[in-house]
Amino acid sequence: MVRTPGMPGGPGLSRRSLFVASAAGAAGALLPVAASPAAASPAAASPAAAKLPKQSAACGSYRAEYHFTVPDQWKNDPQRPIWIDGEYHYYYLYNPDYLTGGTTAGTAWRLATSTDLVSFTDRGIAVPKDTTPAGDVWSGSAVVDTDNTAGFGAGAVIVLATMSPDDNANTQAQYLFYSTDGGRTFTHHGTDPVLPNPGVRDFRDPKVIRDEERGRWVMALAENNKVGFYHSTDLKSWTYVSGFIKDGIGVLECPDLFRITAEDGTARWVLGVSADGKASGLPNTYAYWTGDFDGTTFTADASDPQWLDHGWDWYAAVTFEKRDAHGTLDPAARYAIGWLNNWGYANTTPTIDCDGFNGTDSIVREITLRRAASGTYYLASRPIGALDAHVSRTVHLGDLEVDGHRTLDYTGTAYELTTELAWDQLTGAGLQLRRSPDGVRHIDAGIYGDYAFVNRGYTVSPDSSGRWQESRSPFDPSARTVRLRILIDRTSVEMFVDDGRYVHSSEAFPDPADTGIALFTIDGRAVFQNTVIREFTL
Repeated sequence: MVRTPGMPGGPGLSRRSLFVASAAGAAGALLPVAASPAAASPAAASPAAAKLPKQSAACGSYRAEYHFTVPDQWKNDPQRPIWIDGEYHYYYLYNPDYLTGGTTAGTAWRLATSTDLVSFTDRGIAVPKDTTPAGDVWSGSAVVDTDNTAGFGAGAVIVLATMSPDDNANTQAQYLFYSTDGGRTFTHHGTDPVLPNPGVRDFRDPKVIRDEERGRWVMALAENNKVGFYHSTDLKSWTYVSGFIKDGIGVLECPDLFRITAEDGTARWVLGVSADGKASGLPNTYAYWTGDFDGTTFTADASDPQWLDHGWDWYAAVTFEKRDAHGTLDPAARYAIGWLNNWGYANTTPTIDCDGFNGTDSIVREITLRRAASGTYYLASRPIGALDAHVSRTVHLGDLEVDGHRTLDYTGTAYELTTELAWDQLTGAGLQLRRSPDGVRHIDAGIYGDYAFVNRGYTVSPDSSGRWQESRSPFDPSARTVRLRILIDRTSVEMFVDDGRYVHSSEAFPDPADTGIALFTIDGRAVFQNTVIREFTL
């Protein structure tokens, strides 16, 4: 994914200048905006103006406790992790010059490795920037060339990534890098692209998969309002074969293509993209279609996409193979990880002044394919099971009856809370998370009427426009019950609704002193059943 003149950040703002803009200067005063009726619990008060804290002895840390964060400087797009020698290799776009800026700004691929996708070990820069006239390295994908189709040796790791010699959307092309040391370091394959730009604006983010049945490689490429499909036998030369077009959700980015077996045993293909549907009242995250792929053409089950996340901040997400400790592939599940940020306010975060970095990812989640009663297939999400091995404390709160408002004794800044709400009749119910001692500031999460929601409008929000404070997803109130699993960390909230049918991932910047939790109901009584809080240590 890249940013070009005229895209978020202001007219004429280039991708390079966006990456290196001073986060401190971009911050300014952020006003929590009045929430919808769903957040109007009995304890709600008029939000007070808030500012991102400046660096001081009392700043405190905003670095996430159990989410992946870049060690320093800047990160954005995750690159699809691959399994090599018993561990996942996770590459991501990294800008080592973010804080100093200037003409040297731009991204490389940095590497972290992990055996459980919860705890990661930093391995430094793997694909360097500015080593050829094409400049820095943007999004793409890595594959293991088991059969030496590219000629760099059996088991070589090949990266296909977008580069642009003049940082221009009209000159983006795909370049090849290779590694013969297990994906730790890469060398460029000459200075010419393996897939030149045919005269298309926005021509980027190659996602490469192996088509074993037909003995070739397949590439999905983001081409403005289209995903183009290409074939290759050697990863070096590519032939265009078809395209999938979708208008109305902005420029398509970071395509994803995979096959997964549903819980009913049916195998389906999924095509995903990062897209901005806000203008149509849709999310700004990962849109996907289920359908069929014959190796050349993708045929969707429906014209409109579904969304894998309904929050504001799950962008440039990638899915990848789920393997056990022995490397055995699970055809009925995949993992997924997304960038916990949004290009509308990418440089706004207190982590710059307090911790010296800007870049946090979502928790890795496991996704499965399910069939709804209507016959529609959809992807369901849940936090990766390996979190269980990192639990350091469990607090069992049991069943909690609420009629109006109830403050809990528990306090914390990073934890997981699970509960099942049950009621006979009410308008709304939920939780106030990261609540201030005076009850004025909080993040609200729950249900109201016919939707589930997360609202960050009563705490410090990265969105100074006030337009993107509450995210919503469909909810059937006739069920009179809902299961919520909410992951809170120092700058994020991720809510999984009813076993991950819907998910909301959003940034928020509560004051480190805001550690409380309260439960609320509106126009009725509810029981928060089997309420459990877990804390994690990495």
